[in-house]
Amino acid sequence: MRTIDFSPLYRSVVGFDRLASLLDAAAAQDGATGYPPYNIERTGEDSYRVEIAVAGFRPDELTIEVKENLLAVQGRKPANDDSRKFLHRGLAERNFERRFQLADYVVVNDATLADGLLAISLKRELPEALKPRTIKIGAPAESALIDGEKAA
Repeated sequence: MRTIDFSPLYRSVVGFDRLASLLDAAAAQDGATGYPPYNIERTGEDSYRVEIAVAGFRPDELTIEVKENLLAVQGRKPANDDSRKFLHRGLAERNFERRFQLADYVVVNDATLADGLLAISLKRELPEALKPRTIKIGAPAESALIDGEKAA
């Protein structure tokens, strides 16, 4: 049995419910099908690339959608053309849907299709308010009163 119960975690922490939900969703995700195969590559400090093997699919048969930190890639082939007679059919060309959970502030830059690989470029873009900043330490303002008298 591979089911993990995160309900005790919900009771004992505050503000981490989203993390527990992500773990729960990852555990429940259907990972049994390995189709289509994919790579996730780190291309820089804050940039990534997801490559999915989509041999036989045209750009108009692929859909990429990002919604609430979830990247969904779908491939839909039209109904089989019965006029074609195959002696051997080894290419899968079956419909698929792959989902990737994105971290906060990760955005999709672009997608390209070349040589049967769909490459999706991602970048982590922190808002200015969340970036580390240095606070300048200044000298205290001169006191207007020294021992109860005005400074000369």
